[in-house]
Amino acid sequence: MSTDKVQIFDTTLRDGEQVPGCKLNTEQKLVIARRLDQLGVDIIEAGFPISSPGDFNSVVEISKVVKNATVCGLTRAVKKDIEVAAQALTQAKRPRIHTGIGTSDSHIFHKFKTSREEIIERAVRAVKYAKSFVEDVEFFAEDAGRTDDEYLARVCEEVIKAGATVLNIPDTTGYCLPEEYGRKIKYLKENVKGIEKATLSCHCHNDLGLATANSISGVINGARQIECTINGIGERAGNTSLEEVVMILKQHPYLNLDTNINTQLLFSTSKMVSENMGMVVQPNKAIVGDNAFAHSSGIHQDGVIKHRETYEIIDPKDVGVTDSAIVLTARSGRAALAYRSKKVGYELSKDQLDEVYTMFLTYADRKKEVVDEDIHEIMKLCVSTNSILA
Repeated sequence: MSTDKVQIFDTTLRDGEQVPGCKLNTEQKLVIARRLDQLGVDIIEAGFPISSPGDFNSVVEISKVVKNATVCGLTRAVKKDIEVAAQALTQAKRPRIHTGIGTSDSHIFHKFKTSREEIIERAVRAVKYAKSFVEDVEFFAEDAGRTDDEYLARVCEEVIKAGATVLNIPDTTGYCLPEEYGRKIKYLKENVKGIEKATLSCHCHNDLGLATANSISGVINGARQIECTINGIGERAGNTSLEEVVMILKQHPYLNLDTNINTQLLFSTSKMVSENMGMVVQPNKAIVGDNAFAHSSGIHQDGVIKHRETYEIIDPKDVGVTDSAIVLTARSGRAALAYRSKKVGYELSKDQLDEVYTMFLTYADRKKEVVDEDIHEIMKLCVSTNSILA
């Protein structure tokens, strides 16, 4: 069976930058945009051009330097927004305008104070106007996760007629369960006339910790684009994590879904974004956290030393991490101590290891972690007591 490609739409520079305190200047955005292009993302959402002169300028400059990816600018379903975005994208090799409007009853009746029919009319006008500037137009149905499926299908059908090439189905509040979100994508795939003319896209937020699961459920049910950010940064609890969805698809080949991402650049890209945005990556973050390939339990350490796949489903090198980390703590066993000792120059026999291990436990009970310098000190103490290495 052939493998379908899932387009990766990175919105680190737009949705990701909406995190309080994470404002980037244009130079920082250009550094990240170049890396995203090198990483292999298919679409870079460069910003929201009408929001500020700085954002407009960033989209202009990113459009100049991106060589491979589509460059996208966000707009509301407002004529001026679309005009400004089109202007900002003039120099992009592959420009895309991303326009849309809220479609849930909450948005229609409380935010816009209008009717369902009026929302469809505004959506169609926006897509048609965007289409007059660029061929590639993506429509977002904000709060699609809480939108009635039948009405959402009507909206999608009308914007496809108006020229939309991509349909973004956002779970804006992170409310959906994976089964619900997948079922929504499946419903649209089966009930929207002309759906074959457009790509369905997942844009999931992480308010309940389900963004990655929902996105994967979406592509299993027919979506072929995932909107995500490096490190999962974004509004409130964040967006779908790029590195997570990419590695899930890579590690589950039976799904017959893959991406164009060069996964060996994931770890360094994560570090780059973290440093530029001043957003620390939590140590236990999947794929790119400092502890993602670290082992401190003796049982786990022994298993990994003997055969890495005993406790690791991903080869660290596949995501740009040099090697698994064997962290020495009071929970570590002899195998881990022997492994780390050998790394720093000490080849121990079984009897030697037994004696050194006794002293190691004394150190480990006093410290959170025993580092290489401690190992050297332990060995010196063994020498000074006429021990094994004398």
